[in-house]
Formats: sequence, structure tokens, C-alpha cells
Amino acid sequence: MINRYTRDRMGELWSDMNKYRTWLKVEILACEAWAELGDIPREALQQIKERARVDPQRIEEIERETRHDVAAFVSQLEEVVGDAGKYIHLGLTSYDIVDTTLSLLLREAAEIIIEDIDGLLEAIREKAFEHKETVMIGRTHGVHAEPITFGLKMAIWYEEMLRHRERMERAKEGISVGRISGAVGTFANAPPYVEQYVCERLGLKPGPVSSQIIQRDRHAAFFTTLALLASSIEKFAVEIRHLQRTEVLEAEEPFAERQKGSSAMPHKRNPIGAENLSGLARVVRANSLAAMENIPLWHERDISHSSVERVIAPDSTILADYMLARLTHILRGLQVYPERMRENLELTHGLIFSQQLMLALIRKGVSRGDAYQWVQRNAMRVWGQKKDFQLLVTEDKDIGKILSNNEINAIFDLNIHLKYVNEIYTRVFSPQS
Repeated sequence: MINRYTRDRMGELWSDMNKYRTWLKVEILACEAWAELGDIPREALQQIKERARVDPQRIEEIERETRHDVAAFVSQLEEVVGDAGKYIHLGLTSYDIVDTTLSLLLREAAEIIIEDIDGLLEAIREKAFEHKETVMIGRTHGVHAEPITFGLKMAIWYEEMLRHRERMERAKEGISVGRISGAVGTFANAPPYVEQYVCERLGLKPGPVSSQIIQRDRHAAFFTTLALLASSIEKFAVEIRHLQRTEVLEAEEPFAERQKGSSAMPHKRNPIGAENLSGLARVVRANSLAAMENIPLWHERDISHSSVERVIAPDSTILADYMLARLTHILRGLQVYPERMRENLELTHGLIFSQQLMLALIRKGVSRGDAYQWVQRNAMRVWGQKKDFQLLVTEDKDIGKILSNNEINAIFDLNIHLKYVNEIYTRVFSPQS
């Protein structure tokens, strides 16, 4: 199912072949830097560039003996390069290559995710303008509150996703850091020039100071950003699930012509896409906790973070890519039912205007306590007797002394709740520069 919504680009990004190719790119740039310093002959550099090719199968064969992936990788390159292969990995430690590569891969993953966010933003925007005036009930605590429009609900989602885009840009910037500083970060066997040379050509910033690794608070910030994104996706998914409940049925995710909702009940049309997103959000959030656990390592580094990152880096980015694509698909095909929204709006027989009535009484000089009591006693009769709220209000002697029938009619007007919709849309979709 994930492959259906995840583009090949993200999956390929985390393939072993792409990892080895990126390792090779870093190694060759380091060789170029050494050649600039005169420590590698130009002829040897040329030989490395012409002959160096990665062979994943051979690397795996060597690793079964070395029990060290980077050492196996370097050995495989030496085999195919020949005598000049002795200059590969000169003065470097494994994590000069691994950490710099991880930063590159996370940066590219962030670029894909930002593209996904842009696609989702466009889908939300379309729904927001399509349903700008589609009136529905707003709910607090799951209980009818006051009218909104479905477009306003979408406007909230849109603005929230803009914040996630900004966070993702910052996360991309924060992780775009490389290091070529040796076993404990002192540049003992490779001068800072090598790091500067490699990072500049990869579009990375050299870490101002590092141990054997780039410090893991950077990675934790990246994965926490993905967790925040996943949490908002779940928020949207939960709303779709609620709106699709039989008792509500104001919106419904796409249901294909030959799709089956249940093996036992042919009538079922379940919000499985939204439920799927709710479940996957838990995984991405859990992975962010694992990333935070990677921050406290022993001294200049231990290896406890490595196994974690081999799981969470591909999993979290692939899941974020998938979740954004799937939510975009759901929103583009979302079925919205304005007539049902109107039916639900009228379920409480006019109680949604209670605040307007109370405020009108206060403006006429009634104390807030009295106004609240007069309105509430009529509201409670509506809850218990299912009578029309406006009719009860009109018959109330206390209220009748303060408000005329025409004034009461004006209070029970939906437009009161919607008069600033255009202004809200201007704030969200056409903010002042």
C-alpha cells in the first residue's frame, strides 16, 4: 500500500546503492582536496575518478568478513581502482563519510517532503475556496457550538501546513552540516581544508566543532519536525473520520467503485485511509523519541545511535512522504455533503444562537448574570422538550420586555456568524507583506 502513494524517488534515496554512491562522492571529493594540497598525485586522483565504482554485492561479501560496512566499502574500491586505491579514505574515519552522507540524504528527503507539503497545500486551498460559504456547525467537546463554514476548517488546516513548511525548511537547514574532522574531531590526520572543500561542493556547512560525529540534537530536531508534521496529518485524519461517522456524515473520503468496506457487511464504507494515517503518525512520533534518545552518547561517540538511525531515517521520511501523498489523495477526492451539514445545523432547534441572544440582552442593559439565566432556562427546555428555541424565547416574559420580535428575528440570523469570513480568508490566503 505504501508504494501506491510513495514516489520512487524517496525509496531510491534510501537504497544501498544510493548510499554507496553518496559515500563514493564524499570520498572522491576528499581525494580532490588532498590533491589540491599536494598529498595525492594528480595521476592517482584521475585513476580513482575513472575506476572507482561501487559493487554492493562485493561490499556485502567483504563485510561478512570485516564486520564493518565502511571498511568493506573502502576495500571494494581498492580492488577496482588498483594502486591508487591506497589514497582512498586518506586521513578519514568512517563517520566522516557516514555522517556527511546522512546529512545529504536527509536534506534531499526534506526537499521531497517540502514538495509534498506544497501539493497538500494546494489541495487544501482548493477545498477552502470551494466551500468558503458551505455552512456547517462548529463543535467544541464534540457538542454543537456555533456555525462555521467548511472552508474555514480548511483555512485552519492550510495555515497549519504553512507552519510545517517553514519548520521543514528550518530542519533542512539545520541538518545540512557535514564533517571531515577525524576520529575525535581534532583534524589530526586531515586538515580543516579537506572538510571545507568537501562541504562546499556538497552544499553543506562544516560543523563548527564535532567529536567523531555531528551532534545528534540536529537529527533530533529533524525527526521531531517530522513528528509534528505527522501529528497534524493525524489531526486532519481524525476530523475526516469524525465527519464520516454515520450519525454525522458531513464528509466522506473517496470510495472506489469496486472497493469493499467489510468482508462481512456489504454496506460498509469505512474511513480506512484516514485511519491508516492515524496509525502511521504514531510510528513517526515514536521515532522522534528514539532520535532524542540518540543525543546522550558516551564521550566523543558510541555506536548506540547507529542502529537506530538505520531504521528511523528511512522509515520516518518514507512515511512522511507517504502520509502527505495519501492525505492529498483523500482531500482531492473528499466527498462533502452541504445538505447534511445544514440538517445537522438544525438539530438543536436554534440553540446555536444562544450567545447572540445573551449579548443582545446585555447590550440592552440586562446584567450578565440575569441574561445568562434567562437564556439558559429556555435552552434547557429545548434540550428536554425538543421545542423551537426562538419560539420559546419569543414567549419568555422577561426577554419580551427587553427585545422586540423583530430584534429577536435579527438575532437568529446565520449571517451574524459568517460576516468576517472574507477577512479571515484575506489573513490566511493573502496576508499583508
